[in-house]
Amino acid sequence: MSDSFRGINATTRPASPDPFRVMVVDDSAVIRGLLTRALEGDPEIRVVASVGDGQMAINSLQRNSIDVIVLDIEMPVMDGITALPKLLAVAPQVKIIMASTLTLRGADVSMRCLQAGAADYIPKPTSTREVGGAEDFKRELVSKVKALGAAARRAGSRSRGEIRPLAPSPLSPAARGEGGATAPSPFRRPDPGPPVLRPAPAGLPVRPDVIAIGSSTGGPQALFEVLAHMKGGVTQPILVTQHMPATFTTILAEHITRQCGIDAKEAKDGEPIVANRVYIAPGDFHMLVAQRAGSNVIQLTKDAPENFCRPAVDPMMRSIVRAYGRKVLACILTGMGQDGMKGCTEVVNAGGTVIGQDEATSVVWGMPGAVATAGLCTAILPLKEIGPYIRKFALRTAA
Repeated sequence: MSDSFRGINATTRPASPDPFRVMVVDDSAVIRGLLTRALEGDPEIRVVASVGDGQMAINSLQRNSIDVIVLDIEMPVMDGITALPKLLAVAPQVKIIMASTLTLRGADVSMRCLQAGAADYIPKPTSTREVGGAEDFKRELVSKVKALGAAARRAGSRSRGEIRPLAPSPLSPAARGEGGATAPSPFRRPDPGPPVLRPAPAGLPVRPDVIAIGSSTGGPQALFEVLAHMKGGVTQPILVTQHMPATFTTILAEHITRQCGIDAKEAKDGEPIVANRVYIAPGDFHMLVAQRAGSNVIQLTKDAPENFCRPAVDPMMRSIVRAYGRKVLACILTGMGQDGMKGCTEVVNAGGTVIGQDEATSVVWGMPGAVATAGLCTAILPLKEIGPYIRKFALRTAA
């Protein structure tokens, strides 16, 4: 039987002339069919292969041009974690989304897959009804496939020499946190609305009292890189909102503690915010800072999602500004959408500082791109430069 599979919704709307090409890999034919129909309900997506194990996926990838693979973890013959590096060896530009169960083991394996090169994950549906009727699941699946499909094509074009990665113009010493004055420095790009570096706020250098980080797609890998530089010396509390479901955030905190050598934990409502600790927003809760009896504490809420997300970066940033004023260093890492832009606007208006990850090193340049094009960033840096920048900034003495 052919590994090609067409969903019944593929003809409900006119297909895109160049749709993103997807392979679905799952040992359940029913789940494969439901995922395919969910994906092909969007005219910009075409499922060109549907297979039941990792070895079949490798064979299919060798015959087909694929942008995104939705890869199950537990399968016979060859499981997803075994297949992952083999698939990337065949097609380094392909973006792989791991389909994981919402269990501690599933979350732990997914985190290891992200470290091994997977671009993202999605909670695996546990029933046909869940896939068939859950609009939130469909929206998340489709949006991730389209965002990662676009990233895969950009990566493929760069590898063929068709385009060059976008890079910022050289940053002045002040933009890099080394003192001195600076003026806004535009990126060189052909499209409208270029990112612009804002001048360093008046009164810097100032040592921040808190570091706030927002991230989404590609975020766990970026967080491991950035937070590894916080070990030894950086004492400010670090608050992180990473778009993740419950269970996954527990495992994320554990992996950060082990890999980065710092104290990271999933935040708890009412606990005091103390030095030398990383607080991770729990899945399905907004993480805020509240003031009680003169001290800053964690507040978790079930307020409505913002930007389709809970936890979301914007409410965290707003509350941090209320608690810490201008002594805030905010960082927006790779992720879809624009969550964090409104909150970072308040950070800047209060006199705080915002930095963002650059396009070339972001898995998806949505969230950092939003703060960059809004002119909120003092620095827009490659991923490997962000940790050292934050560390230098955090270790300053007050002006």
